[in-house]
Amino acid sequence: MKVCNATWKNVMLSDIIEIISGGTPKTNVPDYWGGHIPWLSVADFNNGFRWVSKAEKAITEQGLNHSATEVLNRGDIIISARGTVGVVAQLAMPMAFNQSCYGIRGKNNISATDFIHYMLRDIVLTMKRVSHGAVFETITQDTFKIIETRLPPLPEQLAIAHILGTLDDKIELNRKMNETLEAIAKAIFKSWFVDFDPVRAKMEGQEPAGMDAETAALFPDGFEESELGEIPRGWKVDAVDKIINILSGGTPKTSISEYWDGDIPWFTPKDSPPSAQVFVIDTERHITELGVEKSATQVLPAGTTIITARGTVGKLALTGVPMAMNQTCYGIKGREGYSDYYIYYCLNNLLNELKQKTHGTVFETITTDTFKTIISIIPPAKLTVIYHNQIQDFINEIKINLFESRTLAQIRDALLPKLLSGEIRVGEAEKVVESAV
Repeated sequence: MKVCNATWKNVMLSDIIEIISGGTPKTNVPDYWGGHIPWLSVADFNNGFRWVSKAEKAITEQGLNHSATEVLNRGDIIISARGTVGVVAQLAMPMAFNQSCYGIRGKNNISATDFIHYMLRDIVLTMKRVSHGAVFETITQDTFKIIETRLPPLPEQLAIAHILGTLDDKIELNRKMNETLEAIAKAIFKSWFVDFDPVRAKMEGQEPAGMDAETAALFPDGFEESELGEIPRGWKVDAVDKIINILSGGTPKTSISEYWDGDIPWFTPKDSPPSAQVFVIDTERHITELGVEKSATQVLPAGTTIITARGTVGKLALTGVPMAMNQTCYGIKGREGYSDYYIYYCLNNLLNELKQKTHGTVFETITTDTFKTIISIIPPAKLTVIYHNQIQDFINEIKINLFESRTLAQIRDALLPKLLSGEIRVGEAEKVVESAV
């Protein structure tokens, strides 16, 4: 039951926000690009996070002055308006943006930008229903004029935004913590298997830093020549396919409802996590056990590396739970004793080479033969198990944080429409949040 206070007002969305349009500097003018002003497209913030802090491209002051784009302030809202419609985020720093997005901010003394951010997330589905365009869905400035909503007084807006923001802040903290943990795991991999720091230390008569004597003993104290140059003595040079098993996926018939909406996550490239999050713990679509039985897909155990092999090539993820996948991906498991986490970071290290050796004219494709063409330095399997154990606590913490963030997001998404409709009030929601964080 809605219990909105009489001080809440029915308003048109366009009356309580400022709308800023974006633009693109001419791409054929080099002086407009590569500057210090981040320039957003939807790909930069289509990740489910509240805050966007970086953009793939940047423009110069000249690019800014010779285009329709503007610089949004920290805290302003960005919403995608074409193609992938209705993705909403806030800016962690000033940024410019392209014409496929709008910048939004609250109007002074009328609406709080943080509150508007959550309001937009709540009514995004409505915006999609009233979007325009036959080929691409499009949000226009007129879209904001036909959406009616209820607006609480400014103090209550701030209180609602604070409650929901507390959950998002914890999610953001987990994300940053995961970036740090993943950077540690990467750094150890690079030190051991790319830069060979322990070998170099032993050559100089020193103990390798940060490892016990038993681990240090597994590294040789010198190098030998190979087709890839100097490698640690006793290590091998071989095709990467010699240490992996490649598993394929498939798609149950979409016309048979009994195959779908089950308990088994079914991975497609769109489920790929941001790189620093490492794991995929859930997917957009799920299938049933019957769907697995009646298709070419299979259930991959937790800890399997998934690599996208067609279309969007070279996205990596570790399965955080058992899941299936479609035929545009491969599941990769180590064999001959090579550990799961080593395989993940080994492929991560070889990603550029894998992409360069894709096949196909219209669509890039990684095939099973691609792995036969990637020649790599192969350490002893026992050392990869030691590496796995060395980073296991860091990687497990990443997974724990992801599950916690998913729970927090579910609580936020459950509270959001109830707070904005007045179904529950600030005091009730505060108790829910306090128990969650």
